[in-house]
Amino acid sequence: MSTPLLLERQGRVLLATFNRPDKLNALSSELVRSFIRALDDANADDSIGAVVVTGQGDRAFTAGMDLHEAASGGEQLNTSEANVGLAISRFRKPIIAAVNGLCITGGVELILCCDVVLASTTARFADTHVRVGLLPGWGVSQRLSRQIGPQRAKEISLTGAFIEASRACEYGLVNRLVEPGELLGEALRLAHEMADHNSAVVQAYKQVIDDGLLMTLGDALPMERERGMEYFASLAPGTVEAGRQAASTRNRADLG
Repeated sequence: MSTPLLLERQGRVLLATFNRPDKLNALSSELVRSFIRALDDANADDSIGAVVVTGQGDRAFTAGMDLHEAASGGEQLNTSEANVGLAISRFRKPIIAAVNGLCITGGVELILCCDVVLASTTARFADTHVRVGLLPGWGVSQRLSRQIGPQRAKEISLTGAFIEASRACEYGLVNRLVEPGELLGEALRLAHEMADHNSAVVQAYKQVIDDGLLMTLGDALPMERERGMEYFASLAPGTVEAGRQAASTRNRADLG
């Protein structure tokens, strides 16, 4: 029997692949718990700087919760211990989703929690809670409206209809589209670029952004100033100059 989650280390990047292609990578209780455990382990591993999550095969990123398992009395996945949204929210490092096909319901909830979302030009998205007759528990009712606006979110969630990758990108549900054969490589390239920076700075910066999103702008701006000043004060002598030189070298290489 194959494992539902494949884990592969590529330098400082962990690649996590949902491995149920015959079930459109549906999120069974075993897969969900394996994924949450992998994130928690990666959170505690200083040698890992970023994570990429994708689906096996080219048909689906994930079809969302395994409804066949749920209908047969399977494990409840809306508990705090099995909540993918909570697991990603407590993950301190960058996590990038590479959406390689269908991304349905729980899959949409999952990518809304990720830091960056790249999608294949052939990907399709849907929140089908209303079609199934269920209410969400992993955050889509709140995160989607904040991400793309309440009217667009209501159109998607209250119809349950699929939208094409181009429309998802136009709405801001995904960062950008990539040709199918280049998707995983581009996601890994981006993850390595993030993981190659000072991990303490990357994690602190991500936390500032995430914490600020839960505040008003009036509260978030002084929070940013306070944390920036505290971090600057903690630096050893010469750190800023060394960082300036490293950034100048990298900038020159980027600019040619």
